[in-house]
Amino acid sequence: MKIGLRTIKTAAAAPIALLIANGLSLESAASAAIITILTVTNTKRSTAKTALNRIFSLTLATIIAAICFSLLGFHPLVFGLYLLFFIPLSLRLDLAEGIAVSSVLITHYLVAGEMPLSLIFNEYLLMIIGVGCALMANLYMPSTEKKIQEDQMVVEVSMKKMLGQMSAYLNQPAKEEELRQECLSLRDFVREAQIRAQEYEENRFFSGNSYYFEYFAMRRLQLKILADMLQILNRLTAAPEDVQELRELFEFTSQTLAEDNDGSAILIKISETDRRYQQKQLPDSRQAFEERAMLFQLFQLFQDFIEIKAGFYRNK
Repeated sequence: MKIGLRTIKTAAAAPIALLIANGLSLESAASAAIITILTVTNTKRSTAKTALNRIFSLTLATIIAAICFSLLGFHPLVFGLYLLFFIPLSLRLDLAEGIAVSSVLITHYLVAGEMPLSLIFNEYLLMIIGVGCALMANLYMPSTEKKIQEDQMVVEVSMKKMLGQMSAYLNQPAKEEELRQECLSLRDFVREAQIRAQEYEENRFFSGNSYYFEYFAMRRLQLKILADMLQILNRLTAAPEDVQELRELFEFTSQTLAEDNDGSAILIKISETDRRYQQKQLPDSRQAFEERAMLFQLFQLFQDFIEIKAGFYRNK
């Protein structure tokens, strides 16, 4: 059985919250531990956002409960009326994650049959202790930057290899279908790497830089285009001389593909190759026309593939 870091943090923070609440002789001290358990998340930013939302949510809940209970009394049916107002307002104000926790704290007023300032202060202290211990637990987050950089290297090497194989396997449908499956598997890997990159960014409070996340988003788009290209290549049966320049483009790109390559050189080559194809004699048969159309579509897709990288390079 594997125990994750979040579980360890929660197991450590919840008892501390309970000890603090008991040390302050707060009513329903166990609620502080429950709030901590519900507030610890996978990243610093998400935990901070949850903590703030829960405090705002408690304020909204307290105001609505005070109005309902003072007008209609401390009755279970009045608690239902409170929920009729509180839940829709919470959803509209994007405070949905605080509905359950705040409503549990509001039941303490219902049980007490009153809402004195001392009890309201008690509920706020429970909330502050609970979310505070969750925030303290998430102050330490091991850096995953090295792992993300390793993911980048895996993607770079895999895409280079794939482009080289595309060059070698032109007009070999069986091999190209195999490559397409590899491309789809790599897309799944990149999607997981992008999630790791997002968590890494969310664990940096004072950084607005989302470079790694955007990098993997760019590679995902490129791999989607590669999958579409391979689907076309799987149907292409053009003459060797007709695909030679395409073969050379794939080979050149496989050798120059890199994180810091702006793609300008390959875009020039694509433009020159496309112009030469445009100048060739028109096809004289239906099959030749269809092959020329597929080649044109491939060039368009390949240009999109490179322009995505060029755009990323300009905006990084």
